[in-house]
Amino acid sequence: MRNFEYARAADVEQAIALHARGSDTVFLAGGTTLLDLMKLDVMQPARVVDIHKLGLDKIEPLADGKVRIGAMVSNTDLARHAHIVKNYPVLSESILSGASTQLRNKATTAGNVMQRVRCGYFRDGVSPCNKRVPGSGCAAMDGLNRNVHAVLGGSPQCIAAHPSDMCVAMVAIGATVHVQGPKGKRDIPFADFHLLPGDSPWKEHALEADEMITHITIDAPMPGSKSAYLKLRDRTSYQFALASSAVVLALDGGTVRDVRIALGGVTTKPWRSTNAEAVLRGKPLTEAVIREAAVAAMSGAQSYGQNAFKIPLGQQAVIRNLTRLTA
Repeated sequence: MRNFEYARAADVEQAIALHARGSDTVFLAGGTTLLDLMKLDVMQPARVVDIHKLGLDKIEPLADGKVRIGAMVSNTDLARHAHIVKNYPVLSESILSGASTQLRNKATTAGNVMQRVRCGYFRDGVSPCNKRVPGSGCAAMDGLNRNVHAVLGGSPQCIAAHPSDMCVAMVAIGATVHVQGPKGKRDIPFADFHLLPGDSPWKEHALEADEMITHITIDAPMPGSKSAYLKLRDRTSYQFALASSAVVLALDGGTVRDVRIALGGVTTKPWRSTNAEAVLRGKPLTEAVIREAAVAAMSGAQSYGQNAFKIPLGQQAVIRNLTRLTA
């Protein structure tokens, strides 16, 4: 373990000021990713700013139907909150499908949004990895890429899949990330927060180096909708998704009035599938239409050998979730 400075902030302004003292500084929330990567020597911060005492731990339903979630709200508290369970079952289900109870008790909302990829080549500290060492290459292209590598949104520089379940649900619901830094506050649409790897896979999100997440606001529930999260994986607990889908669906009779579909496990960022949504809107939800939407959801997918099975599996994640919601 390398030596590093530690400071505990009393409020948001102090946290930002402490962070501004040097470029090689990170915020410590739940630490469920950061501490692992520090032990692996993948992340080597010179300074750690603890933000546990900032009071950003409230879940607040708003007058316009939206919900404001503090950055430090634990995954357990968010998943079990009565308003979330009732109005956003897709969000509750997505969180409860991830990690373990102990980790969910510690992990935070903002930390979940900011978590790093689980690619073994990124985490081993020695393999070529453009995300860890820009310009070094991507060992996953011709290496072991079955489990945590994407078939949508990848580039020749990186195909690591985004690991979060919660973020897949949030991109389906619709949300806004509220951030604050030395230059003030700003809002980032959730769908734009995570970045595709492109030619710069080391830049994973739209957050500036001197900014921190303070809250996330999720959109009001779609009127008359129901929602669900489906996660397909090698085992039924403590496992990252091979493919997952978050679906928010509103029907008029048997016809789709509105729908939102997001994918995880098969993508390099939380992925809103507008192609699949366009197939479904205004149509009766028949088996044939569901299958057509599933094919559209995976359009443009590219396999890299071992993960080719994720293309039909991603389709199945959509088919099974839609079928379950209309059963």
